[in-house]
Amino acid sequence: MASRRVTISILLLVVVAISEVVAGQESIGGETEEFEGKAIVPEANNLGQWAKGLLKNIPQDASGPLAMEPVAKFPLILAEERTKRPDFLDKLRFYVDGWNITNEHYWSSVAFTGVAGFLLATIWFLSFGVALSLHFCRKWRGKAKQREPSSAWLALLILFTCAASIGCILLTVGQNEFNAEAISTLNFVANQSDFTVQILKNVTDFLSFARTINVGPVYLPSDVQQQIDKVKGDLTDASGTISQKTQENYRKIRLVIGDVRHILILVASLMLVLALLGFTFSVCGHRHAIYIFVISGWFLVAITFMLFGVFVIIQSAAGDTCTAMDEWVRYPQAETALSNLLPCVDERTTNQTLYQSKEVVVQMVKIVNRVISSIGRRQRQSGSGGSHYRRKYKPPLPYLCSPYDTDLHDRECKSREVPIGNASLVWQNYTCTDAGASSCTYNRSTINPIIYNQLVMAANVSYALYYYTPLLLNLQDCKFVRDTFSTITTQYCPNLEGHLRLVCAGLALISTGVLLCLVLWVFYANRPRRVEEFVP
Repeated sequence: MASRRVTISILLLVVVAISEVVAGQESIGGETEEFEGKAIVPEANNLGQWAKGLLKNIPQDASGPLAMEPVAKFPLILAEERTKRPDFLDKLRFYVDGWNITNEHYWSSVAFTGVAGFLLATIWFLSFGVALSLHFCRKWRGKAKQREPSSAWLALLILFTCAASIGCILLTVGQNEFNAEAISTLNFVANQSDFTVQILKNVTDFLSFARTINVGPVYLPSDVQQQIDKVKGDLTDASGTISQKTQENYRKIRLVIGDVRHILILVASLMLVLALLGFTFSVCGHRHAIYIFVISGWFLVAITFMLFGVFVIIQSAAGDTCTAMDEWVRYPQAETALSNLLPCVDERTTNQTLYQSKEVVVQMVKIVNRVISSIGRRQRQSGSGGSHYRRKYKPPLPYLCSPYDTDLHDRECKSREVPIGNASLVWQNYTCTDAGASSCTYNRSTINPIIYNQLVMAANVSYALYYYTPLLLNLQDCKFVRDTFSTITTQYCPNLEGHLRLVCAGLALISTGVLLCLVLWVFYANRPRRVEEFVP
């Protein structure tokens, strides 16, 4: 949240800072070679390699004030059809406000989807407890009559045991897949957060570099430098907060996912052992041992039913969230519940920022080319004298290519222009290594290191604005978040929902299978034995 609040001020502050430099440079006259300065600047290519290739879907229409009008918003209820459920807090009336994690009525409606599991757990626990009590009472009074079970009973027992075992397998596979997909989704979100932090840190480095900008004797005013220091502090705090919160939430969610995984593995293992041993003891007629498994299964089935209800709630919430994110991405101009959670800069401010940054880039390129043109004129003036100079003649120093034309539309570089991304490498070929060498004295197309640093400094500022502005705009207008949500809904949500359905199916099959096994165990273990079974 803090990062979004400061990014717009960062861009505007950089625009003001560079405008000050442009104004100062335009007032400097005289020989270019007489400029003084000791600024050491990183090459443009090293300033932001991480930013290349990320200029996708930027607001190309923001070419002037006419593109700065705000776009009308319209209300949109997210996941409206999915979330029409009875609401416990509203006397079971249908909830109609859509996905909204800040609304307690939404969570009440989500909780209703898992009521079947908890209701089944309650009914099972009470009814089987009463039935088991009655069975023991009849047995103690000697009134229980046992029948010889038919072969169909054994077939049913085998069938239900196999069903419970298959449920354990489905639960194991489902929880493994769900755990892997959940961790993958969590890692993706964490990486996106780390990428945002890296953007803010790189902008902080750029601000530190912009603070040292000087062209000849002109430096940034002290009040602008103080503002840069303040924004740098805010930006550092914002990136630090994001990084800290991301790490804390990452650890907490990983612990929860790990705990859920361990619980499901434990339930699957216990239920599988319970089903197999219970079947064995019931067939063998170990009456006393089977009652231990019956009582244990009584509690475990109730727990499994409750876990089924919990995972149905998780599945419903996950499906609602995926649907809400997908609708939010598809309708970017809508006013939704996510608009309050992720406040974005309006399109007018975003376009204005891009417009101003483009304008500053064009102005900076004009200033650089004016200096290069001055060097070229002195070269032509010196070219008429002496064969010594003509022997050392080099092609003119290439101009800096402006990525925008006068109307701030994209343009292609001409043959004698060098792109701002590699201007430092090209200009380095025109820089002498020794300011006192004869090549610097007689060859007027060669520039000394001081002038080279100042030209590269200006190119780096243009490069930073050209490549960094769209990235910052992506953070401001929530495009970065939309891209993240779009990736989650298309690549992660389908798998997560499928694995959750598999977990729910496994829990339902285990509960039903073991429930029916418990009933048969009691009767099968207490079947009357034939006399011949005891004959040695």
